[in-house]
Amino acid sequence: MREMFVGTRNELDENGEAHHFGYYVLIGEMQVSEGFACESYGVKIVEADHPDEAVSIPNITVSASRIDELMELLTRNSVTPAGLSDTVADWL
Repeated sequence: MREMFVGTRNELDENGEAHHFGYYVLIGEMQVSEGFACESYGVKIVEADHPDEAVSIPNITVSASRIDELMELLTRNSVTPAGLSDTVADWL
């Protein structure tokens, strides 16, 4: 699986502490049937100060335009690794 860096967001929490998030599109293959696979896309969010707390969700869609829409939503709203699963579930 490959990762394509999309961008970063820098946000302050309610205590004034800075957080830096990195957003990535995951590009892989999803088996559709025996002997047939297609390119699939997922997402990953990493907090720069806590890279071990990164959250990834592969194989969300096979549509490049849909993953672009999702990534725009995630970055515009500064979704954190903790909120990624719920945000993707609502988006689907």
